[in-house]
Amino acid sequence: MTVHFIGAGPGAADLITLRGRDLIAASPVCLYAGSLVPEALLAHCPPGARIVNTAPLSLDEIIAEIVAADAAGLDVARLHSGDLSVWSAMGEQLRRLRALGIGYDVTPGVPSFAAAAARLGAELTLPGVVQSVVLTRTPGRASAMPERETLAAFAATGAVLAIHLSIHVLGEVLAELIPHYGADCPVAVVWRASWPDERVVRATLGTIEASLGPELERTALILVGRSLGAEAFDESRLYAGDYDRRYRPVGTAPRFPETAPE
Repeated sequence: MTVHFIGAGPGAADLITLRGRDLIAASPVCLYAGSLVPEALLAHCPPGARIVNTAPLSLDEIIAEIVAADAAGLDVARLHSGDLSVWSAMGEQLRRLRALGIGYDVTPGVPSFAAAAARLGAELTLPGVVQSVVLTRTPGRASAMPERETLAAFAATGAVLAIHLSIHVLGEVLAELIPHYGADCPVAVVWRASWPDERVVRATLGTIEASLGPELERTALILVGRSLGAEAFDESRLYAGDYDRRYRPVGTAPRFPETAPE
């Protein structure tokens, strides 16, 4: 018996890996976070599967479902939104399973920041502009922030910030960011990225607050950085005609002569 933790993606039912889809189809039990995982994914469950929405359950109740499946020798598909490596609450479940001796594996999913960037048609890391992306959030009731992980500290680097779970404190976010990026810095708010009712608002740090409606109060991602909408950036050397690389040797003494065509 194995518990398959599966990243269910940001919202669109077809933004799930083939591996994740196949594991759902092969698992007689499916536990899914119903507040964020689209119900359309449950169509992949096998006939007669036990399907449990874990949104109203406590951690103890979720583990009890897994223990019952383990006793019956039934694999479990455990679906979480986005990708499991960030803000998924998977870690505490894995710790419980290790203590119980229950086997598990993890299948990654499409993270919300990637879906938001795709919707914007944006490469977040542009040569000569920015080469780092920081995934972060503001403090919340469920999780505090370590003392050194402040928006101001990240903003001081000039990196693109993908700020999750923070649209409800947008004023505080702007107060921390504007001194570092400037009021003219591009920003985009993507609400429910990839869902049918997705909304996108583009503005600057100085104008975004006035551009948003009251309905964008949850599940909205804030992307901030100079690469958003930039046109004045260097071309990557990767595809430059004079760039000597393993699969495209250039010159009389290429760096990787063994791969040079005969």
